[in-house]
Amino acid sequence: MAVRRRFLGLAATGLATAATLSGCGMIGGSSDGGDVTLKLVAADYGDKDSNSSRNYWGEVARAFEAKNPGIKVDVNVYSWEDVDKKVAQMVKRGKAPDIAQIGAYADYAAQDKLYSADQLLSIPVQADFITSLAEAGEVHRVQYGLPFVSSTRRLFYNKTLFAQAGIASPPTSWAEIKQDAVKLKQNGVKMPYGLPLGPEEPQAETLMWMLSGGGGYTDDIGNYTIDSPENIETFEWLKNDLVAKDLTGSDPAATNRQKVFDGFSNGDVGMLNGHPTLMQQADAKGVKYGTVELPGKDGKAKSTMGVADWMMAFKQNGHRKEIGSFLDFAYNRENTVKFLDQYDLLPVTNSASREMRADRKYKPLWGFLDQLPNSQFYPADKTSWPLVSGKVKKQIGAAVGRTGDPAGVLGELQREATTADNAGARDAR
Repeated sequence: MAVRRRFLGLAATGLATAATLSGCGMIGGSSDGGDVTLKLVAADYGDKDSNSSRNYWGEVARAFEAKNPGIKVDVNVYSWEDVDKKVAQMVKRGKAPDIAQIGAYADYAAQDKLYSADQLLSIPVQADFITSLAEAGEVHRVQYGLPFVSSTRRLFYNKTLFAQAGIASPPTSWAEIKQDAVKLKQNGVKMPYGLPLGPEEPQAETLMWMLSGGGGYTDDIGNYTIDSPENIETFEWLKNDLVAKDLTGSDPAATNRQKVFDGFSNGDVGMLNGHPTLMQQADAKGVKYGTVELPGKDGKAKSTMGVADWMMAFKQNGHRKEIGSFLDFAYNRENTVKFLDQYDLLPVTNSASREMRADRKYKPLWGFLDQLPNSQFYPADKTSWPLVSGKVKKQIGAAVGRTGDPAGVLGELQREATTADNAGARDAR
């Protein structure tokens, strides 16, 4: 989500070394007596020491320890480039952390290594999760992934470029996207529509366009539907009506998300699909922009893409009770809103959502926030998804090239996804 990365747009490359913030005892202890040290591994959402997530988790850990004598929290924070690998290595060595805040949970759940949400959380905390996010954390209708932060996607458009091209309002359909892109191109805009299908994060752009065409990666019961008629039609439209008409300004297969984000912030992109932190980047450059719901084939798309990062708890050390106490504390409204406020992210709980809706300082986020309940997420409950996501990154850009074959590319992805899914099902048995 896992998403890569990141909907934050923050590199965090300089913080690859773990920072141990509290607790120096051995991992272990007993729930029946004596001190217990919980090992927490978390991802870093910052891009420098001053806004590193280790500062946030250090404060949470110290506040929790003050209220819970006998429980220590050993916090280790890694960059997004390293955190999933670090946890995988720890699990492989038989030294799983008690709590991990990373990008994917399905593999660990399939191996029966995780506590379920109802084994950990109090009823009020569990019930506070936004329903769509809680369901996205389920495997076979049991919740193992606890949503930590979220995001949705909207269409960003440059108000200045639109006005200069004589466009009075943002598009609400594919036809209007094409029409507006033509006007922007005629007015000299370098990239009328930013279409990043390069290797950085094309699985996100792919899902957004699939949803806008009435499709998706999977159907309602979780079967892969990558080469559905709706998805093929979507990519044929992208190929023939945007790329072939030179309305994307560059080869989508060679264009990464950050390139179009930077172009938008520099005033060179007319419109693109984006997440909340693009607002920070655009605001810093003084760009006048607006956001609207994703345009669909014949009008507004029925849903947009949602993204979540996950918290999970490992069984290995037997600290279920202590883990539950810490997670109940970490998910209280004050802590969650503080984290969201620092990184310009969306909530995963109803209580935090209500607070952000009631405070006008969060008004720029309200459009994104309103979309959360009906958002569609990656099929993160499938152990095959990391492999399938990797295949999409490598192959999807070819579908919209001038000599591309959307049906052929999507068909090959479908075959690879089905094979991976079937292998995962056999392994689970």
